[in-house]
Amino acid sequence: MNGLLVRAEQVSKIYNTNSHHTAGVLDISFSATAGEMVLLLGPSGSGKTTLLTLIAGFIQPTAGQILLFNEDIQSYSQTKLQSIRATKIGFVFQSFRLIEALNVLKNIELCLHFGGKSREERHRTARQVLKNFDIEHLADRYPGQLSQGEKQRVAIARAVANDAQLILADEPTASLESGQGFEIIRLLHDYARKENKCVLVASHDLRLKDYADRIVNFENGRIV
Repeated sequence: MNGLLVRAEQVSKIYNTNSHHTAGVLDISFSATAGEMVLLLGPSGSGKTTLLTLIAGFIQPTAGQILLFNEDIQSYSQTKLQSIRATKIGFVFQSFRLIEALNVLKNIELCLHFGGKSREERHRTARQVLKNFDIEHLADRYPGQLSQGEKQRVAIARAVANDAQLILADEPTASLESGQGFEIIRLLHDYARKENKCVLVASHDLRLKDYADRIVNFENGRIV
């Protein structure tokens, strides 16, 4: 493993609502490198999803610093953050978030469009990534015609289509049966290793620990 991609230094995120202060994360220091899959493990509300959201730049920390690709993302403009998310970060969501009105191929091409690829590049790359994940036969199907496991495979293919250096996966197995879930985790792990990328998986499922290169345990907003 080489290449530090993510570093959080004494990061806290405090939510203020109706005079109440709720901690998303508290004084977290964390790092991740290319070539590894890190499992952020903990119950709902423990802070793992908040950390992913901070890393992606969707929210700003109350205190501390987050470095992404060796740069402080708090100095980025919104335009710069959007560009980074479109080209260097891939997202895998629990609920898949596929666009129902588009077929599988067009779902992936749309992601490539936001990454700045030409129409020809989008089509060629989308076909290739579907082939890489052995789901090329699904290209013309719509999300409503897919099984849960097929939807998650498509979601992963979409996440890596732009050759993202960092994949953020929030509870990617929660909607799947255990066998399908383990296969999805194996896909993410193999992608990290073979392509020298970094994959961060947030989950409450203890059974996934055997598939991770490293485990970071969360409890009450802290790394324990």
